[in-house]
Amino acid sequence: MERKKSEISARQTILMSVTAGICVANIYYNQPLLKEMADSFHTSERTVGNMAVLAQGGYGLGLFFLTPLGDKMNRRTLILLLQWLLVLALLGMTFSNNLYVTMVMSLLVGVFSVAAQVILPMAAHLSPHHKGKIVGIIFMGILTGILAARVFSGFIAEWLSWRYVYGIGAVMVLATSLVLYRSLPDITAVFKGSYPDLLRSTLQQLKRFPLLRSTALLGGLMFGAFCSFWTSLTFYLSGTPFRYSTDKIGLFGVLAIFSALLAPMFGKLADQGGANRSRLLAVMLVIGAIAISYFYAGQLWAVVVAVLLLDLGVQAVQVTNVAIIYTLDETAHSRINTVYMTSYFLGGALGTYSGLFFWQWGQWEAVCLQLLIFSVLGFMLLLTKTPVSLSLKESK
Repeated sequence: MERKKSEISARQTILMSVTAGICVANIYYNQPLLKEMADSFHTSERTVGNMAVLAQGGYGLGLFFLTPLGDKMNRRTLILLLQWLLVLALLGMTFSNNLYVTMVMSLLVGVFSVAAQVILPMAAHLSPHHKGKIVGIIFMGILTGILAARVFSGFIAEWLSWRYVYGIGAVMVLATSLVLYRSLPDITAVFKGSYPDLLRSTLQQLKRFPLLRSTALLGGLMFGAFCSFWTSLTFYLSGTPFRYSTDKIGLFGVLAIFSALLAPMFGKLADQGGANRSRLLAVMLVIGAIAISYFYAGQLWAVVVAVLLLDLGVQAVQVTNVAIIYTLDETAHSRINTVYMTSYFLGGALGTYSGLFFWQWGQWEAVCLQLLIFSVLGFMLLLTKTPVSLSLKESK
């Protein structure tokens, strides 16, 4: 029997937020580990960097092909199934000694980590009267998982090895799945068509909502800059003049978590003066971070300030974007979420690949150029769009 939407409890909300963060963190464990993984497999940094691209690309594939099922089947069952498959993929990462098998496992880790993106629309469904608040808490869990992943993996790898990172990750995912099994309600599916119909309907959301198209593109660009920055930062901080160890590199994730906690302020700004103003200000923070990184390359204070500004700007854009897309159509939350998040994480995969390419081409200065291109494109996109209110009925 389906529980009433209004019955979502604080305990369920926190549990869903923590679970979503633990699931999505698995994609980003590799970022501080790339150098150690390259040494382990006796290969180049660029080759092993493809694991980060595969994990993010796999997440994009899972978003498009798996998360729409949240509108067609029991979401509780789907979340648990994805978590159990994720545990198997993480164990594959832990015990594989073959580079190419490990790359396949990295792809599968990305695919099955989309359990987090089934949890997000489920939380929206269960909280019709406090949707913004509950979705914000879940999304903050996802952001914290993305950022804390670097701190966690950096410390574990420094004192044990990179394989232990994925083994411990498997245990955490399994533990949260067992708790969710007893805590989540069953929700009746609202989409009655076939799976191909479901995928076609997902694509139709792009046609239905011009605002979804522009928001998804902006999200992809900004998250692409975010992933490029963090992937390249590992190589930047491990080389001259810093020469930091893996655990020290992971500590920079603490700064990023602090920035993420400030991001909801931009949601309040959006409520007061429009979503576009909030996002324009956020993108300007990212551009400022890039300028500091370029002109003061090699200085620790510049890295610290850039981390704070860039992460605050990117997360503020995403918090505002998520608030926007969940006003579009309550009956298609999973499909709308799929469109946005697929663009978001494919942008991340493109950013990671671009960061690796520009690092090989011209080191940190070239990466800063690539980051600037992504950010300026996002800024121009916002300038060409009609101002947006968070009561978006007129945008449909």
